[in-house]
Amino acid sequence: MSITTISFNFPSHCFSSSSSSALRSFSATPPPLSSLCFSSLSISSDMDSTAPTPSLFPLHRCKTIHLVRHAQGIHNVEGDKNYKAYLNPDFFDAQLTPLGWQQVDNLRKHVHSSGLYKKIDLVIVSPLLRTLQTAVGVFGGEGYTDRMDIVPLMAANAGNSERPAISSLDAPPILAVEPCREHLGVHPCDKRRSISEYQYLFPAVDFSLIESDEDVLWNATVRETKEEVAARGLKFLNWLWTRQEKEIAIVTHSGFLFHTLKVCGDDCHPLVKKEIGKHFANCELRSMVIIDKSMAGSDPSTTNYPGKIPSGLDHPSDAADDKNLENGSSNS
Repeated sequence: MSITTISFNFPSHCFSSSSSSALRSFSATPPPLSSLCFSSLSISSDMDSTAPTPSLFPLHRCKTIHLVRHAQGIHNVEGDKNYKAYLNPDFFDAQLTPLGWQQVDNLRKHVHSSGLYKKIDLVIVSPLLRTLQTAVGVFGGEGYTDRMDIVPLMAANAGNSERPAISSLDAPPILAVEPCREHLGVHPCDKRRSISEYQYLFPAVDFSLIESDEDVLWNATVRETKEEVAARGLKFLNWLWTRQEKEIAIVTHSGFLFHTLKVCGDDCHPLVKKEIGKHFANCELRSMVIIDKSMAGSDPSTTNYPGKIPSGLDHPSDAADDKNLENGSSNS
């Protein structure tokens, strides 16, 4: 058995950005050369001595993340035919298509049948209509009941969805944050509406970490560079270590995922790096592990056990051998 570790370092200069302070204040500056890793497990065909040395990491320094690209939006239909269609103002904060909702339903069935739904501690979502619809559609409760004590995750027909309200009953918490938004600027489909509007449409989604009601990050004439998107993505991943949750689903966008993951995996086999960095299809989910090699996180292990309870002599055999040798040499 061999473990391929995909690590990346990001020194402080990687975090310069032309975006507003709303993104910069989101997460504290990481320590110099703080490092996160993705791990991919593969089985070797034999146990020969030429196999790579396995890498081991403490479990409490790992998080499992389930990366999800939103389902098909109205902008994707025309944009796939002609890239210039993304400039169409009619696609402002694009909602899901009927086909997109079918994709949501299929992914929802998968996360339930695979048992993944019960494992997820938190869902993080980009605050745009298509990602919010995808997140609540996949991870929301089983149908909305008219109980007054249950706030719906999504109001009926939110974003012209023609969908009934979606319940928050027994669903994992859903938290909206700005740093996992799509490539910022120029394209109207990537401009969000006010948080006040979203709160009306998605009452049980937590928008408390978003500082500005209006979209102060999107610029009509300036688009983020690919390098800025990647730096923002790495900063977002580093912020995950400030969270207590260990298994997190992230519903975001193709460009954000591609440019972030493309800078990962340089220390891996080329095929593994290619697997990590390939484009996401609409409503695709990929599960990965990030590893805290820089001790950015501080959560203690919940499964480790100290041993020697009750206390008593338990010198390891090699230590006992060393002690006997010492005694023998002193008596000679």
